Amino acid sequence: EYARVPFADVGLFKIPEGLTDEQVLFLTDIFPTGYMAAENCNIQPGDTVAVWGCGPVGQFAIRSAYLLGAERVIAIDRVPERLQMAKEQGKAEVVNYEEVDAGEAVKEMTGGRGPDSVIDAVGMEAHGTGFDALYDKAKQAVRLETDRPTALRQLIVACRKGGYVSMPGVYGGLLDKVPMGAAFNKGLTFKMGQTHVHRYLQPLLEHIQNGDIDPSFVITHPMALADAPHGYEIFKHKKDKCIKVVLKP
Repeated sequence: EYARVPFADVGLFKIPEGLTDEQVLFLTDIFPTGYMAAENCNIQPGDTVAVWGCGPVGQFAIRSAYLLGAERVIAIDRVPERLQMAKEQGKAEVVNYEEVDAGEAVKEMTGGRGPDSVIDAVGMEAHGTGFDALYDKAKQAVRLETDRPTALRQLIVACRKGGYVSMPGVYGGLLDKVPMGAAFNKGLTFKMGQTHVHRYLQPLLEHIQNGDIDPSFVITHPMALADAPHGYEIFKHKKDKCIKVVLKP
């Protein structure tokens, strides 16, 4: 099999011997994305970081927050296996937002102060509960809103004064009911955008070589390339406890 790779002399990065494909595969996207999300939090020793969304990027954001010096990481999701991975692999304290109000829970866990920084690893596909969920569906139905900013709303309110809001989660269009007044009054700093992957390849490779992290922890479903349609199906619909699929030709 052949693949055409435009500008291959620019984009390729040589991997040294002694590492498996699974260990370095995620240098191509989700590890740098999670790391940049944590880096954008300006983490100081002893900080508490809260991560909304425990998918693959969220899992790497959790691990990266610890690499950068966080003392506590709180992970928010509703999918049991994702929360379990965040707790067991990422050593995070976990919150299931279908059981409690996530924003209030995070504030309570930080003594009412709120976390020093918050990460939105969900983006425009966030699923809310109660009135917010109905509101967003109605706005989308009449094309007055394209994205669902449920997680963004919660984390802005939860973050401490002077804190950082990092947004690796993708937003593609229009948002509504975002509490910008709260963000302004708290003096929050927002950082977002697509990840500069090439910038992080060498330093993250060194973390892998040094044994600081083995990115293969996130793989739950290795599959043959012929099974790709099934892999996409179970990942999209969160079936079979799927968190990350890896396809092997």
